[in-house]
Amino acid sequence: MSETDLPEADREGDLPHPRHVYELFGHDAEESSAADAFATGRMHHAWMLTGPKGSGKATLAWRMARRALGAQASGEGLESDPADPVCKRLEALSHPDFLLLRRPYDDKRNRIKGEITIEESRRAPEFFSKSASGNGWRVCIVDAADEMNVNASNALLKTLEEPPKRGLLILVVHAPGRLPSTIRSRCRRLIVRNPSVDACAQWLRDRHGMPEDMAGHAAALAQGAPGRALALAAMDGPKVKAILDAALSRLPDLDRAGIAALANEATKKDAESLRRTLMEFMSAYAHDRARVLAAEPQGLDEAGLWVRAGDEVARLAREGEAIYLDPKQTLYAAFSRLQEAAAAARRTA
Repeated sequence: MSETDLPEADREGDLPHPRHVYELFGHDAEESSAADAFATGRMHHAWMLTGPKGSGKATLAWRMARRALGAQASGEGLESDPADPVCKRLEALSHPDFLLLRRPYDDKRNRIKGEITIEESRRAPEFFSKSASGNGWRVCIVDAADEMNVNASNALLKTLEEPPKRGLLILVVHAPGRLPSTIRSRCRRLIVRNPSVDACAQWLRDRHGMPEDMAGHAAALAQGAPGRALALAAMDGPKVKAILDAALSRLPDLDRAGIAALANEATKKDAESLRRTLMEFMSAYAHDRARVLAAEPQGLDEAGLWVRAGDEVARLAREGEAIYLDPKQTLYAAFSRLQEAAAAARRTA
């Protein structure tokens, strides 16, 4: 089975993989920064594209890769002609001067691994040790770089410490703080912020024909991140969020039936995207409670409880994937953590 036939860690649900996406929405200024670097011959050897999940970072990374590898320009910025042979080879992951590092597929467990491993990262130094075909570039995308474990980060650092000639390393990063400072300091950082919620909703309606109500709800839930909004709409994220809010509405009491229904749906085969989204919603729920309380007189103690709860839910999500914890038990543990925070907050009040 080829790499393109396996489940892909850097693909959101059933949406097209970023290597097949040629439209970049809402990031003209960010793209201009990269395009200027190409045009002036001042291309930094390592870029770190940061921003919220689904903001468009990976789409921009692939546009940079196509241009560096010589794809024919089409339109403005870094837009390339999809029919160009370079684009076709990148779509097939068969270009000899390109390397993609991501969480690999575990054949033994029949699932995507929870981390980018050291074995994956070690492919980068070997890749960059070879010369590019012709006088072009060699390009490596790491998506998402903050999913590397410690050993993998150290292995990639060697490439950054000794930058290869005509080598371009592009790190797609959701949470820069998870990367070692030694990596962050060696990269040129480009922040890819979300468009406005209204602009995102309009784009969903105009470009994807989404009904007005769904577009508005998905854009708001994604905080304007276009890719995230598409993914949430595809899995009916607004409905999932409504069910979750109802299940948590009487904390520290829990709606056991509602939680059981969510857990059953999120732990079905091929439901990894829904499971991740549910954990993200729970972590965000706790952090939102913390922000509200922090603005109130004498609310800081309670806010601290919710901050810790949100952080612990996020940690549970990462560990659940990294060390293959039982998905249903991980979800129930996350709900329990929110229940504990609510009970402690009630005693503090």
